[in-house]
Amino acid sequence: MSKFLFKLVLAAVIMLKASSIIAQDDKPVQIEAWVTNPDRTALFARQPDNIFFSDMNNNRGGSVIVIDDLQQMQTIDGFGFALTGGSAGQLIKMNAGERARILKELFAFDDKNIGVSYLRLSIGASDLNSFVFSYNDLPEGETDYELIKFNLAQDLNDVIPVMKEILAINPAIKVLGSPWSAPAWMKTNNNIRGGQLKKECYGVYALYFVKYILSMRVHGITIDAITIQNEPLNSRNTPSMFWFENEQADFIKNYLGPAFKKAGIKTKIILFDHNLDRPDYPLVLLSDPDVSKYVDGSGFHNYAGDFNAMSLVHLARPDKNLYFTEQMVTERPGSPTINITGPVKRLILGATMNWSKNVILWNLAADPLNDPHTDKGGCSMCQGAITIDGNNVTRNVAYYTIAHASKFVLPGSVRIVSTNKGEKSVALYEDEQRPGVFRTALIENTDVLPNVVFKTPEGKIVLIVVNDTWSTNSFRIQYRGKYASLRLNPGAAGTYVW
Repeated sequence: MSKFLFKLVLAAVIMLKASSIIAQDDKPVQIEAWVTNPDRTALFARQPDNIFFSDMNNNRGGSVIVIDDLQQMQTIDGFGFALTGGSAGQLIKMNAGERARILKELFAFDDKNIGVSYLRLSIGASDLNSFVFSYNDLPEGETDYELIKFNLAQDLNDVIPVMKEILAINPAIKVLGSPWSAPAWMKTNNNIRGGQLKKECYGVYALYFVKYILSMRVHGITIDAITIQNEPLNSRNTPSMFWFENEQADFIKNYLGPAFKKAGIKTKIILFDHNLDRPDYPLVLLSDPDVSKYVDGSGFHNYAGDFNAMSLVHLARPDKNLYFTEQMVTERPGSPTINITGPVKRLILGATMNWSKNVILWNLAADPLNDPHTDKGGCSMCQGAITIDGNNVTRNVAYYTIAHASKFVLPGSVRIVSTNKGEKSVALYEDEQRPGVFRTALIENTDVLPNVVFKTPEGKIVLIVVNDTWSTNSFRIQYRGKYASLRLNPGAAGTYVW
């Protein structure tokens, strides 16, 4: 049976299920709604409306999103941000009490907080540090192939103390580490910007990753995964480093993979960590079985290309995982409106509907001038999810984008089937002349609102919807033979939980 027919049959079966499936003790199930409106009248705010499922399908109130929790896709690892050195530096400068309050709001799982569950750290400096550094900086002309001088000195000033406070709130948070460059003495141009890794330094750079993971573990920080290079096809950042696919293949199968195995390191290796326009890069690497055996999956950014590239990689290698590792989301400070539908549709829906296990935005925090950043290739427009001005915190569009998913789609949740625009579903209706006899109708979902749905480890259903129209004000959902009508303003995003 084809996937299409299977989906139609399942939809029909679900609609025939007894109404008691969705009700407990004959009590109607209530839907909790959290909404962000484009005019800022609600910013990820719990709605007071009492919304319940019912047996009735009145065919009014807009298009229907049919939800099928019998069809499950990828498991979700989490949603979050990059904790750059610049972000950590802004947080460290806050009063301890105010810092504790914002960290709890960001990382705690309870009614008042948003439950960020994934962080990305830079291995060494990123372009959102105020200056460049590695963990093995040496005077010009010196080398250190034994990494005797390796140290985390700079991270001990900001990233590590902030991580310890975060781990005290959420000990299970997943951490991805990504380097922007190898130490300058290991590179062909002896510079932190551009250049490539010297062939004779492949072994010592593999050891550099091992040292980083083991050193962070000493401080109580578990690195769940690493990427080999942030944006390996971009030499214009400061720091940055270029890799061809064949060079990374050699590094992984002959140096990094064996080094992790020898050290007993279980940290996942994630390929690529660059834009959606180049799915060929990770696919070339995965085509080599000696590389593939060490690799967990591939990571993508969204500064070029289309999210369908992730589904292409999934189709080619369904045995490997996919991760969304970076996207900058910004807005004009003080704007009376908020464009919430754009990033929620593009990133939360786009990434997860194309098999990503996570969504990481860039970056967590900056000051009102979007500082700090490096010179000659540092990002001067990279607004934080929060803006920190002394002890004052402003929450920006990236904060609300992630909140719509992170608060309720907990790690271990799974994506489940729901109808989206262009897909088909089956409706059942009773024959007018023969009560108890049902007919089928094939529905073309031409106007259904963009959405994605998850089932949490506790069995809750979480529906995230964006109203990207100018006129639609309502829509309906169908789940296990029950219906609910919901209102969502044009330009708004909603998260619905039951």
